[in-house]
Amino acid sequence: MGETWEEWVTKNGASQIEIPLGVVVRRTPGVTRWVKWNWTAVAVLPGAGPADWSEMRREGDAIEYHAATLPLTVFASDTEAYLANLTDAIPSVYLVMRDENGAGAPPEAVLVTVSPYEGQDYADNGEDIVEKIPMPPGLIAWVRDFALAHHQHEEFKKRRRDKKRVDLQQDGIGD
Repeated sequence: MGETWEEWVTKNGASQIEIPLGVVVRRTPGVTRWVKWNWTAVAVLPGAGPADWSEMRREGDAIEYHAATLPLTVFASDTEAYLANLTDAIPSVYLVMRDENGAGAPPEAVLVTVSPYEGQDYADNGEDIVEKIPMPPGLIAWVRDFALAHHQHEEFKKRRRDKKRVDLQQDGIGD
């Protein structure tokens, strides 16, 4: 009989693991004359093989592509973020894409993560496109098991202020 996830992690001491994760992107016609195509991430494929914009399905003008297969790496130090994602109404995978080619060309898939904090960091820079994709049940279980095996709760410690008064001394003109 095989070992459990917790036994494997304990035995191997894995502080990070990764799996290949395929991303499915749908191309639909744009709604304005300035945007020829809309690119939307719609699904992930855990354990997928290599791909480079392989067409999967076509319905009229909408086409779904297996855009890329990227490594999804989870780290023992980020378990707080993973648990926050899992408690969301819809746990998600965040896909980071870059539209460097322009002119209707497909965006480049750069990164997949299950950390909402990392996804937010990429969204804040204004250069990248971050798509939120619903996480399939098998991937939810994989992330949950890893996070629970590695999570260490950190007790909140309130910082105490110094009692020294620093407002009584003038250091120069204008203070």
